[in-house]
Amino acid sequence: MKIKELEIKNFRNYKEQKLSFDEGVNLILGNNAQGKTNLIEALYISSMGKSFRTTNDRELINFDEEKALIKVNAEKDEIEIEIEIELEKRGNTSVNKKIKKDKKNLTRTSELIKNIMMVVFSPEDLKLVKEEPEKRRRFLDREICQISPSYYEAFSNYRKALKQRNNYLKEFNINIDLLDVWDEQIIKNGSKMISIRNDFIKKLSRISNEIHKGITNQEEKIEIIYEPNVKVRDNKEDQEEEFRNKIKEKREKDIENRNTSVGPHRDDIGFYVNNIDMRSYGSQGQQRTTALSLKLAELNLIKEETGEDAILLLDDVMSELDAKRQEFLIKTLQNNQLFITTTDIDKNVLGKIDKATIYSVEAGKVRV
Repeated sequence: MKIKELEIKNFRNYKEQKLSFDEGVNLILGNNAQGKTNLIEALYISSMGKSFRTTNDRELINFDEEKALIKVNAEKDEIEIEIEIELEKRGNTSVNKKIKKDKKNLTRTSELIKNIMMVVFSPEDLKLVKEEPEKRRRFLDREICQISPSYYEAFSNYRKALKQRNNYLKEFNINIDLLDVWDEQIIKNGSKMISIRNDFIKKLSRISNEIHKGITNQEEKIEIIYEPNVKVRDNKEDQEEEFRNKIKEKREKDIENRNTSVGPHRDDIGFYVNNIDMRSYGSQGQQRTTALSLKLAELNLIKEETGEDAILLLDDVMSELDAKRQEFLIKTLQNNQLFITTTDIDKNVLGKIDKATIYSVEAGKVRV
């Protein structure tokens, strides 16, 4: 899997830019707030249909313009793929999004997923271990959506039903029959999410442990544990029944608090190194090594599930890692196309890269 070209128009601080990329390492250099991250954000949107930085698509369109365009040409199994995404402002708040693959309209974002496989690694991901559960859930959803369109569908439907249920709980007169309708949507889609999350985390734990041992010279063992809000059951029927019983048990509390207290939107993940919970007791170095193991495991898992070497976007993360972890990262990723944004790069690390194309970014303009 390789990105060959990117074309953007009126995207963030770029008016118009077209770039060709190296199939190996692409170094994107520049001072802060010049547009480095905007480039890899555009690439990521071509993979997932949404940004890893914002949920508001209007922020992606240049302030002075009404439309933005992202066009990416990629190669997958020696087959050319073209992804085109047009964003157009509608009214004062909304955005109309049109997605095309090979010049044909896609009606749903889920049809875009699995065309171009990408993993993004940013300084925020280094904080993933110690920050609040919401960040870890976001990580889970982002990564599983990419390898499982059925999870994407369940996740999207769950979010809609959850929002509708929470809105309804704020009403003064609650009709239990109507609440049952939202509950069944939440149970059906949430149960599927729980099952897929459980399988994903088991695989992620296995792969992360092998990588973690390599980084720490076999001194540390890592285990990633799923901490579901609803107990995991072995089959679809039992899982839905478990969910149904718990949501009914908490119904009076939910009506009183006007909020839904049961479901995968309350899940968490535990990270244990040599049986010590990294969220509470890990040193900064251990937490960063855990995050690095996690991100590299994602790439391996994508390869295992899809047969594809995913593209890795490293957004200003090299400066956050010490020389040992930087070297491990570069050495491990020789089969993956890399996009690395940074204000500067250590010459010792640069010396370990066989070949790279360097892009200099200044005020939304790029020089190769």
